[in-house]
Amino acid sequence: MIRKYIAPLIFITLTACSLVPLVSFTVPGLPLTHDGTDHVARIANFYASLAEGNIVPRWASNLNWGYGHPILMFLYPLPSYMASFFHLVGFGLVDATKLVFVLSFVLSVLCMYLWVGSVWGKKAGFISALLYGFAPYRFVDMYVRGAIGEHVAFIFPPLICFFIHKQALGQKGRWYPGLLWLSLSIAGLILSHNAISILFFPTFLIYALFEFYTTAHQKLLFLWKIALSFLLGFGISSFFWIPAFFEGKYTLRDIVTKGSMADRFVPFSWFFRSPWNYGGGNEITKEIGIVQWMGVAIACLPFLYEKGKRIILAIFVGIFLVSLFLMTSYSALIWEKITLLEKFQFPWRILSLSVFSVSLVGGISFGSLFARAPNLRLSYRAGAIAMIFLLLCALSYSMWRPKGFTKKDESYYSGVYEGTTDTGESSPIWSVRFMEHTPSAPLEIASGQVLIRPIARTTTQRQYEIDVREPSRLVENTLFFPGWKIFVDSYQAGIQFQDPEYRGLMTFRVEEGKHIVKVLFTDTKLRRYANYISLVSIAFLAVLAIPVFILCKKRK
Repeated sequence: MIRKYIAPLIFITLTACSLVPLVSFTVPGLPLTHDGTDHVARIANFYASLAEGNIVPRWASNLNWGYGHPILMFLYPLPSYMASFFHLVGFGLVDATKLVFVLSFVLSVLCMYLWVGSVWGKKAGFISALLYGFAPYRFVDMYVRGAIGEHVAFIFPPLICFFIHKQALGQKGRWYPGLLWLSLSIAGLILSHNAISILFFPTFLIYALFEFYTTAHQKLLFLWKIALSFLLGFGISSFFWIPAFFEGKYTLRDIVTKGSMADRFVPFSWFFRSPWNYGGGNEITKEIGIVQWMGVAIACLPFLYEKGKRIILAIFVGIFLVSLFLMTSYSALIWEKITLLEKFQFPWRILSLSVFSVSLVGGISFGSLFARAPNLRLSYRAGAIAMIFLLLCALSYSMWRPKGFTKKDESYYSGVYEGTTDTGESSPIWSVRFMEHTPSAPLEIASGQVLIRPIARTTTQRQYEIDVREPSRLVENTLFFPGWKIFVDSYQAGIQFQDPEYRGLMTFRVEEGKHIVKVLFTDTKLRRYANYISLVSIAFLAVLAIPVFILCKKRK
C-alpha cells in the first residue's frame, strides 16, 4: 500500500520544494531583470499576431519605435506560445509571463527526477532534482537576467534523456510512446532556445551511445528509433529554425555577435565562489554551488560505485569539466576557430550544461553514498535528504528575489514599444540598428502631392486609400524584410529600401489618380517549405500516435 503511493508522494514533495524559492512571483508587478520588460513586449506582439490568425507569428509590428521588427522570426517561440495561452484564458501579460517562469521551474525539477529516478533510483533522482532546481545559475536566469527562453529550455534535457533510456529498454511493440514523446521533447528544446539546443545535442549523442552499449538489446532498432526521433524533432520545429538559421544572413546578427565573447570569459575561481549581484553579464555570479561541488568530490571515489555508475559518472564529470573549460579564457582559441560558438554570444551561457551535468553527478554520488549503508533506517535517509534540501535553501536564500518590481499598464507592452528588445542583432542588415524615434505617420509622402486615408492596419497588413495629384513617391514607415510586398490596385509595386534618406524603410512610386494600396507581410518560399516540413512531420507523428492510443485502450 505504501509503495503504491511513493511515486505520487515524491512528485508532490518535489513540487512543494520547487515552489519555495518562487514566492517572489506572487508579488504584484514584473520583476526587475535585464530582459524581463523586453520579453513581455515581445510576448505582447506575438500574441497580437497570433490573435489575428497568424499561427506562426514572425513580425513584431509595434517594436522598434513602431517601425516593426523581424525578431519573432529569430526568437524561440515556445515561451511566447505558453504565455499567449495564459493570456488567452484571462491572465494579464505580466502575470502570463510570470506563470511561464513558475511552471517551467517546477516542470524542470520534476523532469530531472523522472529521468534520474527511473534509471539510478529514487534517492538519486530526488537529490538530482533538488540540485537541478537550486543551482545558483537557475536563480540568475529567473531573478537577474529574466532569460525566459533558457529557463523554459531547462525542462527538456532530462526529459530527452529519459525517453532515450525508454527507447533503449525497447519492449517489443511498445516503443511508439517513447518515440512520440522523444520527438516532441527534442522539438520543445529547439523551440525553447536555439542556442541552448545546439549546446546540448552533443551530450544527447554521448548519452545515447552510453544507453546503446549498456542497456539496448536490439541495438540497430535502438539506433533507428533515436535517429527517427531526432529527425522528427527537427522536422516539427522546422517552421522556426530553418528561417531563423538561413535568413539570419539578412540581419546584423553576425556583425553584432562577432567577437562578443572576448571579454566575457569566466575566471575559474568564480565557479567556486563569486558574489551575488544584479549587475551585467560579467558581474553576475557564476557559482556552481557548494553542494554540487560536494557531489563532484564524492564522484571521484570510484570504489563507491559499480561499473555502470562509474561509466556514467566519468562521462558526465567529463562533460562538466569541459563545460567549465569552455567558459574560461584558456578556450579562447576554440571560440576563435569554431565560429558556431559565437551564436552563444557569451561563454557563461554554457552554465546551463554545467548545471545539468553536475546535477546528475551529484544525485548519483549522494544516492550511492546512502546505498553504502543498507541498514540505515528509512527515517535517517529521509532526514539526510532533508538536510541537503535545507542546505541548498540556506545557501541560495539570498538569491530568491529580484532587485525590485515594476508596475506598468498593459498598454505599455502592447502599444508602440521604444526599443527592439535585443541588442540590434535581429535588425535588417540594410537598416540602422535602432530607429530611436517614432514615425510621424504610417504612410508618408517622400515627393509629390498625395492625399492619404488609412483604412486598416494589422500586424502583417496595412491598407490605404490614396488620391495622387501628380506622380509621387511614398514611404511606408515599416522596416523592409523579405516577405513584405506592396500592391497598388492589385499590381505589385517595386520596393526600394536602401534610400539613404529612408534607410531600411519601404519606398515606392505611384502614378496620378485614386488607388488602393495594400502592404502585406507574407512567407518567403523558404518559410513556406519550412512550414510544409513541420506539417508533414506532425502528420507522421500523428500516425505514430495511433498505436499509442490503441495501446492505452488495451491497458485500460
